[in-house]
Amino acid sequence: MLEEVFRDQWARVVAALVSFLGDIDLAEEAAQEAFVIAAERWARDGPPDNPGAWLVVTGRNRAIDRLRRDRTRAEKTRLLDRPEPAEITMDETTIPDERLELFFMCCHPALATEAQVALTLRALGGLSTPEIARAFLVNDETMKRRLSRARNKIRVAAIPFAIPHDHLLPGRLGAVLAVLYLIFNQGYGDGRADLAAEAIRLGRILLGLMPDEPEAVALLALMLLHDSRRAARVRDGEIVLLHEQDRRLWDIAQIEEGRALLDRAVRVGARGVYAVQAAIAALQTEERIDWPAVAALYGRLHELTGSEIVELNRAVAIAEIEGPRAALAIVDALHLDDYRYFHSTRAELLRRLDDPAAARAAYRRALDLATTEAERRFLNHRLTDL
Repeated sequence: MLEEVFRDQWARVVAALVSFLGDIDLAEEAAQEAFVIAAERWARDGPPDNPGAWLVVTGRNRAIDRLRRDRTRAEKTRLLDRPEPAEITMDETTIPDERLELFFMCCHPALATEAQVALTLRALGGLSTPEIARAFLVNDETMKRRLSRARNKIRVAAIPFAIPHDHLLPGRLGAVLAVLYLIFNQGYGDGRADLAAEAIRLGRILLGLMPDEPEAVALLALMLLHDSRRAARVRDGEIVLLHEQDRRLWDIAQIEEGRALLDRAVRVGARGVYAVQAAIAALQTEERIDWPAVAALYGRLHELTGSEIVELNRAVAIAEIEGPRAALAIVDALHLDDYRYFHSTRAELLRRLDDPAAARAAYRRALDLATTEAERRFLNHRLTDL
Protein backbone atom coordinates (compact mmCIF):
# COMPACT_ATOMS: atom_id res chain seq x y z
CA MET A 1 0.00 0.00 0.00
CA LEU A 2 2.64 2.55 1.06
CA GLU A 3 4.87 1.74 -1.92
CA GLU A 4 1.96 2.39 -4.29
CA VAL A 5 1.09 5.64 -2.52
CA PHE A 6 4.76 6.71 -2.67
CA ARG A 7 4.81 6.14 -6.42
CA ASP A 8 1.51 7.94 -6.98
CA GLN A 9 1.81 10.78 -4.49
CA TRP A 10 5.48 11.62 -3.89
CA ALA A 11 5.75 14.32 -6.52
CA ARG A 12 2.39 15.82 -5.63
CA VAL A 13 3.22 15.94 -1.93
CA VAL A 14 6.57 17.63 -2.62
CA ALA A 15 4.91 20.06 -5.04
CA ALA A 16 2.31 21.06 -2.46
CA LEU A 17 4.98 21.51 0.22
CA VAL A 18 7.26 23.56 -2.05
CA SER A 19 4.29 25.79 -2.81
CA PHE A 20 3.73 26.36 0.91
CA LEU A 21 7.32 26.46 2.15
CA GLY A 22 9.08 28.09 -0.80
CA ASP A 23 12.12 25.86 -0.14
CA ILE A 24 12.72 22.75 -2.20
CA ASP A 25 15.15 21.10 0.24
CA LEU A 26 12.88 21.66 3.22
CA ALA A 27 9.90 20.38 1.25
CA GLU A 28 11.69 17.20 0.21
CA GLU A 29 12.91 16.55 3.77
CA ALA A 30 9.40 17.12 5.12
CA ALA A 31 7.92 14.75 2.54
CA GLN A 32 10.44 12.06 3.46
CA GLU A 33 9.58 12.42 7.15
CA ALA A 34 5.87 12.23 6.35
CA PHE A 35 6.34 8.92 4.52
CA VAL A 36 8.42 7.53 7.39
CA ILE A 37 5.65 8.44 9.84
CA ALA A 38 3.07 6.93 7.48
CA ALA A 39 4.95 3.62 7.39
CA GLU A 40 4.60 3.35 11.16
CA ARG A 41 1.11 4.74 11.71
CA TRP A 42 -0.64 3.21 8.72
CA ALA A 43 0.68 -0.23 9.63
CA ARG A 44 -0.87 0.21 13.06
CA ASP A 45 -4.04 2.21 12.35
CA GLY A 46 -4.67 1.58 8.67
CA PRO A 47 -4.37 4.13 5.84
CA PRO A 48 -6.43 7.37 5.92
CA ASP A 49 -9.25 8.07 3.49
CA ASN A 50 -7.11 10.63 1.62
CA PRO A 51 -3.46 9.50 1.81
CA GLY A 52 -2.13 12.42 -0.24
CA ALA A 53 -3.75 15.10 1.91
CA TRP A 54 -2.62 13.28 5.08
CA LEU A 55 0.96 13.27 3.83
CA VAL A 56 0.85 16.97 2.92
CA VAL A 57 -0.53 17.96 6.33
CA THR A 58 1.96 15.73 8.15
CA GLY A 59 4.87 17.01 6.07
CA ARG A 60 3.80 20.61 6.60
CA ASN A 61 3.58 20.10 10.36
CA ARG A 62 7.00 18.42 10.46
CA ALA A 63 8.51 21.32 8.51
CA ILE A 64 7.01 23.85 10.90
CA ASP A 65 8.34 21.86 13.87
CA ARG A 66 11.77 21.86 12.29
CA LEU A 67 11.67 25.62 11.71
CA ARG A 68 10.70 26.19 15.32
CA ARG A 69 13.63 24.06 16.50
CA ASP A 70 16.17 25.42 14.06
CA ARG A 71 16.46 29.12 14.80
CA THR A 72 19.50 29.41 12.53
CA ARG A 73 16.94 29.50 9.75
CA ALA A 74 15.07 32.30 11.45
CA GLU A 75 14.40 34.11 8.19
CA LYS A 76 11.97 31.34 7.32
CA THR A 77 10.01 31.50 10.55
CA ARG A 78 7.67 33.97 8.91
CA LEU A 79 5.95 30.83 7.68
CA LEU A 80 4.84 30.22 11.26
CA ASP A 81 2.69 33.32 11.10
CA ARG A 82 0.66 32.07 8.15
CA PRO A 83 -2.87 31.03 9.06
CA GLU A 84 -3.44 27.30 8.90
CA PRO A 85 -5.81 26.30 6.12
CA ALA A 86 -9.02 24.68 7.24
CA GLU A 87 -8.29 21.74 4.99
CA ILE A 88 -5.61 20.66 2.55
CA THR A 89 -6.89 18.68 -0.42
CA MET A 90 -5.22 16.86 -3.28
CA ASP A 91 -7.82 17.70 -5.89
CA GLU A 92 -7.15 15.99 -9.22
CA THR A 93 -8.35 19.01 -11.16
CA THR A 94 -6.01 21.52 -9.48
CA ILE A 95 -2.83 19.68 -8.48
CA PRO A 96 -1.59 19.03 -12.06
CA ASP A 97 -1.78 22.76 -12.80
CA GLU A 98 -0.01 23.54 -9.55
CA ARG A 99 2.61 20.94 -10.31
CA LEU A 100 3.29 22.39 -13.74
CA GLU A 101 3.66 25.84 -12.19
CA LEU A 102 6.18 24.32 -9.78
CA PHE A 103 8.13 22.90 -12.72
CA PHE A 104 8.49 26.47 -13.94
CA MET A 105 9.43 27.53 -10.42
CA CYS A 106 12.25 24.99 -10.17
CA CYS A 107 13.59 25.76 -13.65
CA HIS A 108 15.20 28.98 -12.43
CA PRO A 109 17.49 30.67 -15.00
CA ALA A 110 20.18 31.26 -12.36
CA LEU A 111 20.94 27.54 -12.59
CA ALA A 112 22.47 25.79 -15.57
CA THR A 113 19.77 24.16 -17.71
CA GLU A 114 21.10 20.68 -16.93
CA ALA A 115 20.90 21.43 -13.20
CA GLN A 116 17.38 22.84 -13.57
CA VAL A 117 16.22 19.65 -15.28
CA ALA A 118 17.95 17.27 -12.88
CA LEU A 119 16.70 19.12 -9.80
CA THR A 120 13.12 19.23 -11.05
CA LEU A 121 13.18 15.56 -11.99
CA ARG A 122 14.41 14.65 -8.51
CA ALA A 123 12.09 16.83 -6.50
CA LEU A 124 8.91 16.93 -8.54
CA GLY A 125 9.23 14.45 -11.36
CA GLY A 126 9.08 11.42 -9.13
CA LEU A 127 12.39 10.00 -10.40
CA SER A 128 15.12 8.57 -8.18
CA THR A 129 18.72 9.71 -8.45
CA PRO A 130 19.75 6.48 -10.28
CA GLU A 131 16.90 6.97 -12.78
CA ILE A 132 18.00 10.56 -13.43
CA ALA A 133 21.60 9.40 -13.80
CA ARG A 134 20.52 6.91 -16.47
CA ALA A 135 18.59 9.63 -18.28
CA PHE A 136 21.76 11.80 -18.41
CA LEU A 137 24.05 8.81 -19.12
CA VAL A 138 26.20 9.39 -16.04
CA ASN A 139 26.83 7.25 -12.98
CA ASP A 140 24.91 7.68 -9.73
CA GLU A 141 27.74 9.46 -7.89
CA THR A 142 28.17 12.03 -10.66
CA MET A 143 24.45 12.83 -10.56
CA LYS A 144 24.49 13.09 -6.75
CA ARG A 145 27.28 15.65 -7.01
CA ARG A 146 25.40 17.63 -9.66
CA LEU A 147 22.27 17.73 -7.55
CA SER A 148 24.28 18.72 -4.50
CA ARG A 149 25.99 21.57 -6.39
CA ALA A 150 22.62 22.82 -7.62
CA ARG A 151 21.19 22.80 -4.11
CA ASN A 152 24.27 24.55 -2.73
CA LYS A 153 23.99 27.27 -5.37
CA ILE A 154 20.33 27.77 -4.44
CA ARG A 155 21.28 28.19 -0.78
CA VAL A 156 24.35 30.38 -1.31
CA ALA A 157 22.73 32.63 -3.92
CA ALA A 158 19.42 32.66 -2.01
CA ILE A 159 17.57 31.83 -5.23
CA PRO A 160 13.88 32.39 -4.51
CA PHE A 161 11.36 29.69 -5.33
CA ALA A 162 8.36 31.60 -6.52
CA ILE A 163 6.03 31.02 -9.44
CA PRO A 164 7.34 33.32 -12.20
CA HIS A 165 5.20 36.01 -13.79
CA ASP A 166 3.55 35.12 -17.09
CA HIS A 167 6.02 37.11 -19.18
CA LEU A 168 8.90 35.03 -17.75
CA LEU A 169 7.40 31.64 -18.63
CA PRO A 170 8.76 31.43 -22.22
CA GLY A 171 12.30 31.85 -20.90
CA ARG A 172 11.87 28.74 -18.75
CA LEU A 173 9.94 26.68 -21.27
CA GLY A 174 12.95 24.83 -22.67
CA ALA A 175 13.88 23.33 -19.31
CA VAL A 176 10.25 22.45 -18.51
CA LEU A 177 9.90 20.66 -21.85
CA ALA A 178 13.12 18.76 -21.14
CA VAL A 179 11.72 17.65 -17.77
CA LEU A 180 8.49 16.39 -19.33
CA TYR A 181 10.43 14.64 -22.09
CA LEU A 182 12.71 12.83 -19.66
CA ILE A 183 9.81 11.85 -17.38
CA PHE A 184 8.00 10.39 -20.39
CA ASN A 185 11.11 8.57 -21.63
CA GLN A 186 11.75 7.06 -18.21
CA GLY A 187 8.16 5.90 -17.96
CA TYR A 188 8.02 4.54 -21.50
CA GLY A 189 11.45 2.91 -21.41
CA ASP A 190 11.03 1.30 -17.99
CA GLY A 191 7.40 0.25 -18.42
CA ARG A 192 6.15 2.89 -15.97
CA ALA A 193 2.81 3.68 -17.60
CA ASP A 194 1.98 6.03 -14.71
CA LEU A 195 4.97 8.27 -15.46
CA ALA A 196 4.33 8.29 -19.20
CA ALA A 197 0.66 9.12 -18.66
CA GLU A 198 1.53 11.91 -16.22
CA ALA A 199 3.97 13.45 -18.69
CA ILE A 200 1.30 13.40 -21.40
CA ARG A 201 -1.28 14.86 -19.05
CA LEU A 202 1.04 17.69 -18.03
CA GLY A 203 1.96 18.18 -21.69
CA ARG A 204 -1.71 18.76 -22.48
CA ILE A 205 -2.02 21.26 -19.63
CA LEU A 206 1.12 23.06 -20.81
CA LEU A 207 -0.29 23.28 -24.31
CA GLY A 208 -3.48 24.77 -22.89
CA LEU A 209 -1.42 27.40 -21.06
CA MET A 210 0.92 28.15 -23.98
CA PRO A 211 -0.94 27.07 -27.14
CA ASP A 212 1.30 28.99 -29.56
CA GLU A 213 4.62 27.49 -28.44
CA PRO A 214 5.74 25.28 -31.39
CA GLU A 215 7.98 22.92 -29.40
CA ALA A 216 5.29 22.37 -26.75
CA VAL A 217 2.96 21.21 -29.53
CA ALA A 218 5.71 19.04 -31.02
CA LEU A 219 6.57 17.42 -27.68
CA LEU A 220 2.97 16.40 -27.05
CA ALA A 221 2.82 14.97 -30.57
CA LEU A 222 6.01 13.01 -29.92
CA MET A 223 4.78 11.57 -26.63
CA LEU A 224 1.41 10.55 -28.08
CA LEU A 225 2.96 8.87 -31.12
CA HIS A 226 5.35 6.82 -29.01
CA ASP A 227 2.76 6.01 -26.35
CA SER A 228 0.33 4.80 -29.03
CA ARG A 229 2.48 1.67 -29.40
CA ARG A 230 2.78 0.93 -25.69
CA ALA A 231 0.29 -1.97 -25.63
CA ALA A 232 2.24 -3.78 -28.35
CA ARG A 233 5.68 -3.11 -26.91
CA VAL A 234 5.62 -5.95 -24.38
CA ARG A 235 4.26 -9.46 -24.99
CA ASP A 236 4.33 -12.23 -22.38
CA GLY A 237 6.53 -10.04 -20.22
CA GLU A 238 9.13 -9.53 -22.97
CA ILE A 239 10.08 -6.50 -25.07
CA VAL A 240 8.86 -6.66 -28.67
CA LEU A 241 10.86 -4.84 -31.35
CA LEU A 242 9.06 -2.39 -33.64
CA HIS A 243 8.97 -4.62 -36.73
CA GLU A 244 7.61 -7.54 -34.68
CA GLN A 245 4.80 -5.63 -32.94
CA ASP A 246 1.14 -6.47 -33.46
CA ARG A 247 -0.14 -3.28 -35.07
CA ARG A 248 -3.70 -4.19 -34.12
CA LEU A 249 -2.74 -3.22 -30.57
CA TRP A 250 -1.63 0.27 -31.56
CA ASP A 251 -3.89 3.12 -30.48
CA ILE A 252 -5.02 4.51 -33.83
CA ALA A 253 -6.87 7.49 -32.32
CA GLN A 254 -3.70 8.49 -30.48
CA ILE A 255 -1.64 8.14 -33.65
CA GLU A 256 -4.07 10.38 -35.54
CA GLU A 257 -4.00 12.96 -32.76
CA GLY A 258 -0.20 12.85 -32.70
CA ARG A 259 0.03 13.34 -36.46
CA ALA A 260 -2.44 16.24 -36.34
CA LEU A 261 -0.42 17.89 -33.59
CA LEU A 262 2.79 17.38 -35.59
CA ASP A 263 1.19 19.07 -38.60
CA ARG A 264 0.09 21.93 -36.34
CA ALA A 265 3.58 22.21 -34.83
CA VAL A 266 5.20 22.45 -38.27
CA ARG A 267 2.65 25.08 -39.37
CA VAL A 268 3.50 27.28 -36.37
CA GLY A 269 7.22 26.97 -36.95
CA ALA A 270 8.49 23.97 -34.95
CA ARG A 271 11.91 22.97 -36.25
CA GLY A 272 13.62 21.82 -33.06
CA VAL A 273 14.48 18.47 -31.51
CA TYR A 274 10.95 17.51 -30.49
CA ALA A 275 9.53 18.27 -33.93
CA VAL A 276 12.21 16.17 -35.63
CA GLN A 277 11.68 13.27 -33.22
CA ALA A 278 7.91 13.50 -33.67
CA ALA A 279 8.39 13.33 -37.44
CA ILE A 280 10.47 10.16 -37.00
CA ALA A 281 7.85 8.66 -34.70
CA ALA A 282 5.14 9.46 -37.25
CA LEU A 283 7.10 7.72 -40.02
CA GLN A 284 7.48 4.66 -37.78
CA THR A 285 3.69 4.31 -37.58
CA GLU A 286 3.39 3.96 -41.37
CA GLU A 287 2.59 0.55 -42.89
CA ARG A 288 5.80 0.78 -44.95
CA ILE A 289 8.44 2.77 -43.11
CA ASP A 290 10.42 5.17 -45.29
CA TRP A 291 13.84 4.29 -43.84
CA PRO A 292 15.84 6.77 -45.96
CA ALA A 293 13.61 9.55 -44.61
CA VAL A 294 14.06 8.23 -41.06
CA ALA A 295 17.85 8.16 -41.51
CA ALA A 296 17.84 11.70 -42.90
CA LEU A 297 15.79 12.96 -39.95
CA TYR A 298 18.17 11.29 -37.51
CA GLY A 299 21.00 13.04 -39.36
CA ARG A 300 19.25 16.36 -38.82
CA LEU A 301 18.65 15.51 -35.16
CA HIS A 302 22.35 14.74 -34.74
CA GLU A 303 23.17 18.16 -36.18
CA LEU A 304 20.89 19.74 -33.57
CA THR A 305 22.08 17.71 -30.57
CA GLY A 306 25.47 16.16 -31.29
CA SER A 307 24.17 13.13 -29.39
CA GLU A 308 25.81 9.77 -29.93
CA ILE A 309 22.52 8.10 -28.97
CA VAL A 310 20.93 9.81 -31.96
CA GLU A 311 23.75 8.46 -34.13
CA LEU A 312 23.06 4.99 -32.72
CA ASN A 313 19.44 5.30 -33.79
CA ARG A 314 20.53 6.51 -37.23
CA ALA A 315 22.61 3.35 -37.51
CA VAL A 316 19.46 1.26 -36.98
CA ALA A 317 17.87 3.05 -39.95
CA ILE A 318 21.03 2.60 -42.02
CA ALA A 319 20.86 -1.15 -41.33
CA GLU A 320 17.46 -1.21 -43.03
CA ILE A 321 18.84 0.66 -46.06
CA GLU A 322 22.40 -0.53 -46.54
CA GLY A 323 22.55 -3.62 -44.33
CA PRO A 324 24.02 -4.50 -40.94
CA ARG A 325 27.69 -4.12 -41.90
CA ALA A 326 27.32 -0.43 -42.78
CA ALA A 327 25.37 0.12 -39.58
CA LEU A 328 27.94 -1.69 -37.44
CA ALA A 329 30.69 0.60 -38.76
CA ILE A 330 28.72 3.56 -37.39
CA VAL A 331 27.99 1.84 -34.07
CA ASP A 332 31.59 0.78 -33.46
CA ALA A 333 32.73 4.40 -33.72
CA LEU A 334 30.51 5.45 -30.80
CA HIS A 335 31.50 5.73 -27.12
CA LEU A 336 28.45 4.43 -25.29
CA ASP A 337 29.80 1.52 -23.27
CA ASP A 338 27.48 2.19 -20.31
CA TYR A 339 24.36 2.49 -22.47
CA ARG A 340 22.37 -0.73 -22.60
CA TYR A 341 20.82 -0.09 -26.00
CA PHE A 342 24.26 0.40 -27.54
CA HIS A 343 25.13 -3.19 -26.73
CA SER A 344 21.73 -4.66 -27.63
CA THR A 345 21.81 -2.83 -30.99
CA ARG A 346 25.33 -4.00 -31.66
CA ALA A 347 24.33 -7.55 -30.73
CA GLU A 348 21.42 -7.48 -33.19
CA LEU A 349 23.72 -6.33 -35.98
CA LEU A 350 26.30 -9.01 -35.17
CA ARG A 351 23.55 -11.63 -35.10
CA ARG A 352 22.46 -10.55 -38.58
CA LEU A 353 26.08 -10.76 -39.72
CA ASP A 354 26.21 -14.37 -38.47
CA ASP A 355 28.83 -13.71 -35.77
CA PRO A 356 27.24 -15.57 -32.83
CA ALA A 357 30.23 -15.38 -30.48
CA ALA A 358 30.49 -11.60 -30.71
CA ALA A 359 26.71 -11.27 -30.59
CA ARG A 360 26.58 -13.31 -27.36
CA ALA A 361 29.18 -11.08 -25.72
CA ALA A 362 27.24 -7.95 -26.69
CA TYR A 363 23.93 -9.42 -25.48
CA ARG A 364 25.53 -10.33 -22.14
CA ARG A 365 26.86 -6.80 -21.72
CA ALA A 366 23.40 -5.42 -22.49
CA LEU A 367 21.94 -7.86 -19.99
CA ASP A 368 24.30 -6.57 -17.30
CA LEU A 369 22.96 -3.05 -17.91
CA ALA A 370 19.27 -3.90 -18.32
CA THR A 371 16.93 -2.16 -15.90
CA THR A 372 13.60 -3.94 -16.43
CA GLU A 373 12.48 -7.55 -16.34
CA ALA A 374 10.97 -7.20 -19.84
CA GLU A 375 14.37 -6.21 -21.22
CA ARG A 376 16.09 -9.07 -19.41
CA ARG A 377 13.63 -11.61 -20.83
CA PHE A 378 14.14 -10.28 -24.34
CA LEU A 379 17.92 -10.44 -24.06
CA ASN A 380 17.90 -13.90 -22.49
CA HIS A 381 15.62 -15.09 -25.27
CA ARG A 382 18.02 -13.72 -27.89
CA LEU A 383 20.94 -15.43 -26.16
CA THR A 384 19.07 -18.73 -26.08
CA ASP A 385 18.30 -18.48 -29.79
CA LEU A 386 21.93 -18.02 -30.82
